[in-house]
Amino acid sequence: MTSKVSSPTLLEALSSDFLACKICLEQLHTPKTLPCLHTYCQDCLAQLDIGGQVRCPECRETVPVPPEGVAAFKTNFFVNGLLDLVKARAAGDSHSGKPTCALCPLVGGKSSGGPATARCLDCADDLCQACADGHRCSRQTHKHRVVDLVGYRAGWYDEEARERQASQCPQHPGETLCFLCQPCSQLLCKDCRLGPHIDHPCLPLAEAVRSRKPGLEELLAGVDSNLLELEATRVAEKEALALLREQAASVGTQVEEAAERILKSLLAQKQEVLGQLRALVEAAEEATRERLTKIESQEQVAKAAAAFARRVLSLGLEAEILSLEGAITQRLRQLQDTPWTSGPTRCVLPQLELHPGLEDKNCHLLRLSFEEPRQSQKDGGKVGAGTQGGDEAQSQGDDRTKTGKQGGAQPLIPKEGKAQNPPEDDEVLIERGNRPNKKKKCKGRGKSVSREPSPILRPNLEGSGPLPRPVFSWSFPTRMPGDKRSPRITGLCPYGPQEILVADEQNRVLKRFSLNGDYKGTVPVPEGCSPCSVAALQNAVAFSANAKLYLVSPEGEVQWRRSLSLAQSSHAVAAMPCGDRVAVSVAGHVEVYKKEGSLATRFIPGGKASRGQRALVFLTTSPQGNFVGSDWQQNSVVFCDGLGQVIWEYKGPGLHGCQPGSVSVDKKGYIFLTLREVNKVVILDPKGSLLGDFLTAYHGLEKPRVTTMVDGKYLVVSLSNGTIHVFRVRFPDS
Repeated sequence: MTSKVSSPTLLEALSSDFLACKICLEQLHTPKTLPCLHTYCQDCLAQLDIGGQVRCPECRETVPVPPEGVAAFKTNFFVNGLLDLVKARAAGDSHSGKPTCALCPLVGGKSSGGPATARCLDCADDLCQACADGHRCSRQTHKHRVVDLVGYRAGWYDEEARERQASQCPQHPGETLCFLCQPCSQLLCKDCRLGPHIDHPCLPLAEAVRSRKPGLEELLAGVDSNLLELEATRVAEKEALALLREQAASVGTQVEEAAERILKSLLAQKQEVLGQLRALVEAAEEATRERLTKIESQEQVAKAAAAFARRVLSLGLEAEILSLEGAITQRLRQLQDTPWTSGPTRCVLPQLELHPGLEDKNCHLLRLSFEEPRQSQKDGGKVGAGTQGGDEAQSQGDDRTKTGKQGGAQPLIPKEGKAQNPPEDDEVLIERGNRPNKKKKCKGRGKSVSREPSPILRPNLEGSGPLPRPVFSWSFPTRMPGDKRSPRITGLCPYGPQEILVADEQNRVLKRFSLNGDYKGTVPVPEGCSPCSVAALQNAVAFSANAKLYLVSPEGEVQWRRSLSLAQSSHAVAAMPCGDRVAVSVAGHVEVYKKEGSLATRFIPGGKASRGQRALVFLTTSPQGNFVGSDWQQNSVVFCDGLGQVIWEYKGPGLHGCQPGSVSVDKKGYIFLTLREVNKVVILDPKGSLLGDFLTAYHGLEKPRVTTMVDGKYLVVSLSNGTIHVFRVRFPDS
């Protein structure tokens, strides 16, 4: 914690992007420094001036513009000095001819000087060999440092040239700044000193630096101390979050095991009760069969005697009837005296009695409790962060419980044996917080299927068109046996019929899955590449990685690569509907490349007036060939045509104050936008009106990362734990 921050070297400052403007991505020109210490070109700042205020593109701090305009911001002389070194080293490199002497035209009256072989670090002039020799012999310049020009261009004398560099006065060209006016805190040259500041106490620059540098170093030490504390807090926060995730995973396992035990016990009771029912029915059937056999025997005997008596009475002669009268009378009386069954035997009918707790909505078989982590001597300073994480988890749990009680609906439990889709005709509201997140193995595929709820759609807020209704269908994991780390999905795209391509940046691989979760293999990528965003073209795959755009064949052969801006950490890639072009977002603008690798077009959404005001982090295309992007600088969703003309832009309350995430468009032009912070997907109609939103998971532990649309009707959502959720998008008219 007491390690000292090392000072940057001059070589690092010259070779890094420190001298590049973060707005235009070019070398700084007339650098102006904002109060937040971020430096930009004066012209770039003028483009950001809106209503007398400038919002820093890096730290988002709003700064008022001086009445004189952006030119009144402080000039960064430090950057100017570094730029002078870079420009001097690069002078002549962009010209076909060799550098010439700067003194020959002044001394000999020549129109052009001879070839330069040396450079004076004090005069900052290139010299020929003759002038260099004379420069060393002159009384005024014999102390000047003259060095070899080739070595100077190679950077051998950067440190020495920097020490001899002098800042020029902007008011008096040719004069160097050598004084500091103490009341005005302004740098002065000799002419400025004799002007309005003649009565002000002034100090030479060296003396002023000696007096003020300790104060700055003390402030810097204080900031460094704060940085160490922030770093410790950041580490503690990450450790607390890791502890929370570990505990959540452990509790999740316990929930799975407890649910399994409860289900096994319930299934055992089910088998016991069903066995009792079967035994009861079998005994009743056996007794009934015996009684029916006896009844049928008695019935046959009685029918036979009655039939014989009727035939005799109807067909016999008087003598025949009288001769058989005694036998018939005796038999019929015998049958009448036989004890017949009084009636059907009454069976005992079984009834099911449920435990009262199973029908009580307030009875929770599984419940979460929260407690603060115990403080140990080993990590006593980390308890605060852990407690904060526990409090956040408790608040999330309370919110989930409240939501569940308000919903009041029954949980959806699929049938045993296969993953079951929720009913598509009726909305299913899930009582969140009361149902187990049970997973099971699918036969034949060896993947776990998460029993997730059907999404809950909010009411139509602005739009008047038919509301698309995503219905949860199934889910599957993307972690494969060969993965060394947990998947981190940063890109999704459709890949052929009923198949998706998954960019796993953590494991540096492009994975292929069928839409129902069957693993199909990988698309090879160059060694060392970590795919970020991905898009599928005709017989090719485009992806961004390490500030480069790649196009590879399905077998992994690199067809071409293009370098992208280093100022952007990730570059979104989207395939055009035609299938032979790919679009990529680069530092606020969009570049479209043909399949053969040539640049087809390049535009800024909103035109040049929006230059430096866009930051498209996510990008996709509509079936009509328009572009939809998530703009993190404007905190909006922008919809533009192929020429960059903005058709509409959404900044409404549906974003919940969050930065817009991944975007997808279905076959009818409806836009699905992820909001990672609130675990939601927002739906916009083709005109940019808010229709509603829905949850991607019943809990808030795993957040949605990226999405894609397959066949225009399947919304595929990846969660932060590498799980894929698939939703079927339905419309009222379908």
